[in-house]
Amino acid sequence: MKSVKYEVPSISCGHCVNSIQLELKDLAGVSGVWADLDTKTVEIEFDEPANEESIKNLLNSINYPVNE
Repeated sequence: MKSVKYEVPSISCGHCVNSIQLELKDLAGVSGVWADLDTKTVEIEFDEPANEESIKNLLNSINYPVNE
């Protein structure tokens, strides 16, 4: 299992946290998602078929782009 942590500066409220967690949990291969309002970070645990590109693309499509 792989784990990544991203800074997502557009997290601004509890609704943002819930939206990110719900959307990412639906991505095939994602087993855990923890979004944090205070640190504006998202930590994701995943296996194939999920990968970092598909995770970043999904976050971007729901208007929570990763700060790189």
